[in-house]
Amino acid sequence: MGFYEVYSHPALIRYKTSVCTKATLFAIAVLCLTYISPLLVAYRSQGFWLKRSTYEEQPVIRFQYQMLLVTATSTKGDYVAWSTYAHLNNLLGSNLRIPMVSAREEDQNQDGKLDQLNLHLELPLSPEEQIYSIQLLLTFSYQLFRMSTVVMQTLAYVQHSSPVPGSELFVSGDLRLEQRIPLPHRGLHTTYNTSVIDGSSPFASSYDLVKIIGAYQKRNLTTVFSCTSPVWTVGRAAGAPFRISAEVRYPVEVIRYPFMAVSDFRMDRVYVLQQFKPRGEGLEGCSVQMVYGIKTL
Repeated sequence: MGFYEVYSHPALIRYKTSVCTKATLFAIAVLCLTYISPLLVAYRSQGFWLKRSTYEEQPVIRFQYQMLLVTATSTKGDYVAWSTYAHLNNLLGSNLRIPMVSAREEDQNQDGKLDQLNLHLELPLSPEEQIYSIQLLLTFSYQLFRMSTVVMQTLAYVQHSSPVPGSELFVSGDLRLEQRIPLPHRGLHTTYNTSVIDGSSPFASSYDLVKIIGAYQKRNLTTVFSCTSPVWTVGRAAGAPFRISAEVRYPVEVIRYPFMAVSDFRMDRVYVLQQFKPRGEGLEGCSVQMVYGIKTL
């Protein structure tokens, strides 16, 4: 049985209100709390726009078995010295003392990177000679690979003096990296991959400690041997050598670099689009490639 429409009447219902209501104020407050307050917190905490950042890396360090030793045998300026440089040893003449040296580098955690240098040195002395101070230079090969590739030659300077003559010096510390300016986060840097001590020079001025340390400290990247508690032992027996024992650790370093994550992301994204974009297609076909193009620092 069919039905017929007898009468119909459309109903129009309108709800009106003013703009300044409690609901509007609530929506604005929620919007401010959602977007503005985190920006203010980030800005006030100095983390809104990072100009510099850091990362950790254990460097690859190798002892180069190059040394320069100068010791004071009196308070009147007398000294004896030795080095691994033939030209300097020839210049020393009667002040040359050839020590017995043993060195061993250890990989303590078996991660493929050396962690420590153990150095022992015995300097022969005549019965009337005493040791009041020592200055020892050790050279190292220093490499970084995680962000930028850095290859350079560095120094460890061991120095100690005492008004009382000693028989042995023991030092234990870290070979720390020092930066004057942040290190670029990419590229190859071999500016300082030259000998800190010019062992091929026949001139005495090339082995002057003041000139060597002065030129070395002008570099942006240097290493410093940090030893807060050297042990100076007194009471050397007649005819006994003066002993030097050093433990040089190679710690994990915190490297500073300019923070450029935004620019890196943009450059990598454009590069990936150019590499993976098929001919004749738009950017829609490259959405997956763009995700993999983001570079994580």
